Amino acid sequence: MIPEHATEWLGYPVELYDPANGTPDYRNKVYRLASDYEAEEPLTDVLARFIGGPGSEETPALIFGLYGEHDSTPVAIVEALVALRARLPKLRGIFLGDIISEECEISWINQSDVSPLFRAYPNLEHFRIRGSNGLEFGEIHHAKLKSLVIESGGLDVGVLREAVAEDLPGLEHLEIWLGSDNYGGNITLSDLEPVLSGKKFPRLKYLGLRDSEFQDEIAAAIALAPILARLETLDLSLGTLTDEGAAALLGSDAFYGLKKLDLHHHYLSDDMMARLKNSGVNVDLSQQQQGEEEDDRYIAVSE
Repeated sequence: MIPEHATEWLGYPVELYDPANGTPDYRNKVYRLASDYEAEEPLTDVLARFIGGPGSEETPALIFGLYGEHDSTPVAIVEALVALRARLPKLRGIFLGDIISEECEISWINQSDVSPLFRAYPNLEHFRIRGSNGLEFGEIHHAKLKSLVIESGGLDVGVLREAVAEDLPGLEHLEIWLGSDNYGGNITLSDLEPVLSGKKFPRLKYLGLRDSEFQDEIAAAIALAPILARLETLDLSLGTLTDEGAAALLGSDAFYGLKKLDLHHHYLSDDMMARLKNSGVNVDLSQQQQGEEEDDRYIAVSE
C-alpha cells in the first residue's frame, strides 16, 4: 500500500494547492493539484486557477492527485496541459496519479493516453505515473526526458513494451513497478530483455524493477546482463527477493561496480544480509520480511 502523498519531488518540497492560501510560491515549491469524490469544481478548473496566478510561468513541475469520481481518468487534464504549454515554459516534471491507498487502491487508478504530453513539452525531463488501467504511451521520440517512472500494482505487458520501445536517448532513470498477476500483472522475464541487454537507453544509470513477484529471476538475469556494468543504482525493492537472487548478484563481477543497491522489503536471511553488507556496495536492507515458503511471500504494493 502507499500511505502518504509525495512530500518532496525533484528537490522541491511538495504542497497541496489551496487558493485560500494566497499566491503560490511557484519558483520554490511543487504543488499537488487534486479533486475529491464530492468536489463541485473540476480539476481542470483548479489547474486554470493555479495557472492564473502571477508568476505561474516559473512552475518547475506539477503533481496531480485524485481526478474526481472513482472512475475518472486524466484525459481532460492531459488535454488542458497540452493547451497550456505556452504558459508553462519551465515545466520539467509531470506526476500523474499521486493517489494514496486511503483514496483509491493503486490497481483501481485509471489512466489514459499520455503521449500528447511528450509532444507538447519537448523540454520535459521527468515523467511519473501511478496506476496503469488504460495507460498508453504510443510512440514517443523525446530527447530531453531523464526519468520515467511507472508505478503499478499489476502492469500489463503492453504498457511495458510501449515504454521500453520509446526513443529516449537521454533517459538516465527507468523505474517500473511490475506488481501482481492478481491485479493484471502479466510480464515475464523475456519481456525485460530489451532493457537488460543494454541496447536501449545508452545513458541509463538507475534501473528499478520493483514490486515483483519473480524478483529472484530478475536478479539472476541482471547478474548476467550487459546493462549491469553501466548502472550506478540497481533497485529491486518492494518485491519477494530471497537468498537465491541475492547470491546471483554477489556472483557477478559487475555487481561490485554499483554505487547503490536498494532491496528494501525483502525476504533475505540474516546471513545473506551480512554478506551484502560486507560486499562494499551501499545496500538498503531495511524492511526484512518473514516467509519461508513461496506462498508466504508478498510484494509491498499490489492493491
